[in-house]
Amino acid sequence: MNDDNATLRVIQDLRALAARSAAGTRLPTVRELTARHRASPITVSRAIRALAAEGLLDTQPGRGTYVAAPPDSAGRPDLSWQSIALGPRPAGEDAMQALLAIPRPGAIPLSSGYLDADLQPAAALGSALARAARHPASWQRGPVEGREDLRAWFARTAGGSMRAEDVVICPGGQPALSTAFRALAAPGDAVLVESPTYLGALAAAQAAGLRVVPVPADAEGVRPDLLAAALRRTGARLFYCQPLFANPHGATLAPARRAAVMAEIRAAGAFLLEDDYARDLSIDADPPPPLVTGDPDGHVVYLRSLTKSAAPGLRVAAIGARGVAGARLRAARVLDDFFVAGPLQQAALDFVTSPAWPRHLRTLRSQLRARRDALLDAIRRHLPALPPPAVPRGGFHAWLRLPDGADDVAVTTAAAARQVVVFPGRPWYAAEPDAPHLRLTFAAAPPDQLDEGVRRLAQALRD
Repeated sequence: MNDDNATLRVIQDLRALAARSAAGTRLPTVRELTARHRASPITVSRAIRALAAEGLLDTQPGRGTYVAAPPDSAGRPDLSWQSIALGPRPAGEDAMQALLAIPRPGAIPLSSGYLDADLQPAAALGSALARAARHPASWQRGPVEGREDLRAWFARTAGGSMRAEDVVICPGGQPALSTAFRALAAPGDAVLVESPTYLGALAAAQAAGLRVVPVPADAEGVRPDLLAAALRRTGARLFYCQPLFANPHGATLAPARRAAVMAEIRAAGAFLLEDDYARDLSIDADPPPPLVTGDPDGHVVYLRSLTKSAAPGLRVAAIGARGVAGARLRAARVLDDFFVAGPLQQAALDFVTSPAWPRHLRTLRSQLRARRDALLDAIRRHLPALPPPAVPRGGFHAWLRLPDGADDVAVTTAAAARQVVVFPGRPWYAAEPDAPHLRLTFAAAPPDQLDEGVRRLAQALRD
């Protein structure tokens, strides 16, 4: 803490000196600043590096530190031609950037796709990565499809219906989605999605040039009758589905619908892209097996990521399929990025095969339950006029129905003005939304902040 304070003092001093000095002015030396602030040379150097990174200072080794010249706005190049050359901006970019934006300091995050830092197994992951970094072999080029032992772990935990050779390791779930849409469909093809559904899947499908067709879902998951109608009408050969704790609404495909959905997929000769992102995020009971476990004929393409259940920096996922579909997925992954970094694969395998993994999952389930209950209690207390959201049995999110006629985007803006971050429901639909909603996340803040965040949200709705 003292080092942080000393660094801040030096930064403030240098910033003030630079503000009243002309460009090119030589600033005090490290030795002079050390004496002036009674700080260590390391602290002073850290402050200088921070301001140099901002472009405020110009450090010249062996000569000293100088006030940097401001950018030359008069000589700025004209880049306006690029707008004509590039054409229209791809759909979905704004929503994805908003979804991934880091909240401002002091804001309460009721919107996030990742675990709060307090819930991440950072110590265990750090130890695993340190061990991996000491293995010279982990820095060498491995199989382009990923380590066989890591692929075998993903295949085994998918229920045993796939083999290691059916699986390819990817740098996160989003790249795996992009690969699947490009490998399994051609530009102009129709792809069916649940409605609402993960907006990252919508963006990836649109970027692949696919025509996205929504299929309504309810509290029991996608409706098989409407799926059958959409398959017949569009001739689609790919259906993107989250059967477990679907993002954003949290529904799990009901047992009675699982067989019906698979029967429609088989009858249409189509693929079902099963995004099993929440396999490790069950709260109230052990989850049902993946759909891929009951798929003897290779209709299911299976995707699972470790990022959601561990930490944003653990960008390790797997996608698997049998037959020609699997071969196409593996070929597409090679074109994208050759292979996932060896030390990261080694660390992921070390972590998920160690006692730290089941310990983390037990703790995570308990913490998610406490935070979910805190969010639902806060909604009942501060927003009693709204219909309570369905109780999420897993995942991170509650799907809050707003009053008819409410503008979910305007509510999001009003909440942001009160330093609480929520996300509107509109971008999660491939077509017109059936009603205004907010997606509220309970995994990104502790219970007391969740209560305060919902209180502020209630103020925004009233105003």
